[in-house]
Amino acid sequence: MKELSLNVLDIAKNSVKAKATLISIRLEETEETFTMTVCDDGCGMTEEILRGVIDPFCTTRKTRKVGMGIPLLKMAAEQTGGNVSITSRHVDSFPDTHGTELTALFYKNHIDFTPLGDIVSTVTTLIQGSPEIDFEFLHTSDRFRVTLDTRQLREILGEEIPLSSPEIIQWVAQYLGEQYANLSNN
Repeated sequence: MKELSLNVLDIAKNSVKAKATLISIRLEETEETFTMTVCDDGCGMTEEILRGVIDPFCTTRKTRKVGMGIPLLKMAAEQTGGNVSITSRHVDSFPDTHGTELTALFYKNHIDFTPLGDIVSTVTTLIQGSPEIDFEFLHTSDRFRVTLDTRQLREILGEEIPLSSPEIIQWVAQYLGEQYANLSNN
């Protein structure tokens, strides 16, 4: 994928399919590294699926026999000297603490480092496409902090206004866009 934000979208959509109610997306930057973590409270993966998840020919999809998202992410991270780690707790074995966490570490100064891309569109697309799920987004470095938590939006909006309404999606895009715009002004 040409942008890491598309990897975030792909992984978060897997969390949606796993029936997560909360998906946390954390992007952490240092001078040298970029770490992307997507964590969910979905049904988790069995040990068998977890062992094969980096294999492009291992997929739970019914529409095609290959799944390239995680293998391509792993390759992109490793090309920079980084890595990908995945932990998962399946609902059958962990009925109260199930879910999956994927962390990808990249070295930013490497020539093969993939740019983040349009993360604002990724987050708004996720919220619009799955308004029943809560999303927690956090992008930090030693210079900035960009954040959004749909649980806070729900508290303010109440039950009557869905997060997928055009006005709310527009506000979310503007809110995140303003936070990123303020970075270039500092």
